[in-house]
Amino acid sequence: MPAQKDRWVSSLVFLLFCASSIPKCGSASLQQEPSPQHYFSGLEAGKTSLAFFSPSVSPGAQPFLEHIESSAEALQDYGVSVVKVNCPKEDVSRYCGKENALRKAFLFRGNRLIREFPTDALFDVNSIVANVLFALLFNEVKYVETLADLENIENVLKGKSNMVFAYVPATGTAEHRAVMEAAFVYGTIHQFVLTTEAALLKATSHDDPDVSSAWLLFCHCQQVTEPAQACRRTALAQPLTLLNIHRHLKLMGAPLVTEVAEDPEKISTVHLQLGLPLVFILSQKETQEADRRTAEFVAWQLLGKAGVALLSRDLVELNVLQRSNVALKTPDEGMPIQYLVLEDTDEVITLVEDKNKVKQTQEDEQEEEEEDEDEKENNNQDIQDDQVVEAVSRDKKRELPLEQILVLTEENFHSSLSEAARTVVLFYASWEAVSLAVLRSYSEVAAHLHGTPGVLLSRVNCWDWPGLCSQENVTQFPSLRIYQEGQQSVAYGGMWGTEELSSFILLSQVSCPLKLATMDEAEGYLRGEFPSELSSHHHTSLLGVFSSATSKAREAFEEAGNILSGHVRMGMYFEDDALALSQKYSVSPPALLLARSGGRSMEGIALSGHSVQDMVQMIRYELLDVFPEITVPNLPQYLQLGKPFLILFSAGDISQVESEEMLKLAKGRPQQTFVVCWLNLKKTPVGYGILRTYFSTTPPLPLLLWVNLHAGGQVFKFPSEQSITEMNILSWLEKLQAGLEIPSSTLSEEDWKPPLPAYDFLQMMEPSVPELSPRPGDTPAQHPPKSPGGDAAGGDSGIREEPSQESTAEEVGAPGRGLRGTAPRLAARDKQGKRHSEL
Repeated sequence: MPAQKDRWVSSLVFLLFCASSIPKCGSASLQQEPSPQHYFSGLEAGKTSLAFFSPSVSPGAQPFLEHIESSAEALQDYGVSVVKVNCPKEDVSRYCGKENALRKAFLFRGNRLIREFPTDALFDVNSIVANVLFALLFNEVKYVETLADLENIENVLKGKSNMVFAYVPATGTAEHRAVMEAAFVYGTIHQFVLTTEAALLKATSHDDPDVSSAWLLFCHCQQVTEPAQACRRTALAQPLTLLNIHRHLKLMGAPLVTEVAEDPEKISTVHLQLGLPLVFILSQKETQEADRRTAEFVAWQLLGKAGVALLSRDLVELNVLQRSNVALKTPDEGMPIQYLVLEDTDEVITLVEDKNKVKQTQEDEQEEEEEDEDEKENNNQDIQDDQVVEAVSRDKKRELPLEQILVLTEENFHSSLSEAARTVVLFYASWEAVSLAVLRSYSEVAAHLHGTPGVLLSRVNCWDWPGLCSQENVTQFPSLRIYQEGQQSVAYGGMWGTEELSSFILLSQVSCPLKLATMDEAEGYLRGEFPSELSSHHHTSLLGVFSSATSKAREAFEEAGNILSGHVRMGMYFEDDALALSQKYSVSPPALLLARSGGRSMEGIALSGHSVQDMVQMIRYELLDVFPEITVPNLPQYLQLGKPFLILFSAGDISQVESEEMLKLAKGRPQQTFVVCWLNLKKTPVGYGILRTYFSTTPPLPLLLWVNLHAGGQVFKFPSEQSITEMNILSWLEKLQAGLEIPSSTLSEEDWKPPLPAYDFLQMMEPSVPELSPRPGDTPAQHPPKSPGGDAAGGDSGIREEPSQESTAEEVGAPGRGLRGTAPRLAARDKQGKRHSEL
């Protein structure tokens, strides 16, 4: 009976703790103030308030007002009142007179401004509560970005206090709110530390954690006695909710091992009260110290999963077998204690973890049965852009320097195109993850090309101007085009990295091919000195040399240049002295001269008998490196060759000897039938995943493989006992081709395709949105559609929603248990709120 009473008391305390997260009807509401003067005059010292300044009639603010009114009840529990301040038309003060101030909410303590938030960062109740508490708990919750920052905090806390380290993929989510609410309660007991850096989470884990989900680690620093000793870390195994965090912290605060001297049936610990089993290590006087060490070891392994108690046989009469050494008490009422004979501690741990595994499997199966087919389909949709969403979420707090990029609207689009010789336009959607990732690259391109004459970089947010994007036939995001007066726009179809975009824009400045008039111009072109617009472009230069008798080859070369415009640096020389130029490099017209490394390496190739497509294919092939380093951007170019790969995997730069041997092999045969290449795992860590696909685990490096992705998918491993030399490799390849080698693995023949077809975003957008359409030059905040629960997309529901053509559209998406789709619309505005660490 006492055990049952203790359980009821603990449950009551637990429910009281969580009551702050349960809405109370009528307990709080949004306060209204008629003017800023009335609001500021009524502020009291020490009282905190969240204020939103708005005109008396502001249809665009209605979605935000609904969310902030819903948050009033939750914020009241933390001593924060929520106020809507009406702005009279004649008011020109700081908070009402400026347009950008009307798109922000302000947090005051007394009459002192603590923090201002863009309204699109407060997109639902979770984001409002999370961001407000984040600002209030500046000292209680430290934000870190690097492993060094985290270790510095740990070192300060050693021997003094414990630390709660939380990772959330993005701020403003339900998980972020849960951490902040827990910090409000436990911040004076434990030091809370928060990060959104996926790299930091990986650095703190020996495994490969799922960075798309939130994580929480309890760091046991208080009991550390030596500065060099590391703090033990115990992860929260359940989803990151307020209830689970409270439960986890209660378990971490319980004694590691409880020593008992009474009937186990009468024992009740916090573990049993929270629904976890209790493991008894049966001890006796002769082995008590050894049994205590065993109990402590088991307790660390089962921390958060079960409690551990040390039960002395000498003090309690047990009517059980003398050889029994372990007992298990479950939280289920009426279940007898099991007395067991186990061989070692691994069996004890397996006993508990297997029971948890079975229970979890049963719960998962029950949840899956409750899901209908529509929810499953929409949950599949959540996995489409996870890595991009994660990257955007991670970088959300970093402001994009977009000042050098002109914002285009329906009013200024056509007039702006005539302001520069060439106008580069990025069409994107402010709520779409890939667009936001590309926008970061585009901002870096703007900084790199700043001051380049004749080039204007601009952008169009198709969420604000769908009509303009439809008019320009933009059917996918992001899209980049270059406009030149009197000519058809040129669309970009390459990789979205900064270097690739900059190269395309620079190369598009000049004709392709560029017609050269004199021998000096041709020589300067091969050295990379002409034209001046491309002097900073250090890629390979191609020069076609033609005589008057080779007009057919010249026409094919010109057509090839039109196809490769923006991607290749091509020139053409067909003056009377073309023969003298070509003979200087031991070729005869028609010929192609390739100048690598600023003219330090020159190569001549005959062009006779090539069609346009053959010439395009030949030029692309000749531009490829002889012994390339494979990276994510250049891999598609080499895959398109359709040849097997002889690839050397290395943990860093390869040695000079290996490089020379592989280079000799690559140059050994003309028109090599396979691609000789290497991959630096330090620069391209995705290679580790490739090796694990081939061998399950990462084998010793360096490692030379033959991989034929286009025929059979067989992977052959070069013998590790042999040195990597041209002779050894050729001998091995002969055995391989003769069928004398056994493949190490065979890849699946299944096509690698996206899980779903690409979105046609324009079908999801309104052609015009009168209430939310911005004035010319403005980019007002757009609020996502409401979910069936009343909150905006994100927060607890974990769903992806699509704009609809009806103002009260049927929502799309289904609840999910992960964070996919919960991140707020990142970087949708030109300016974001300050980083937490800058406050």
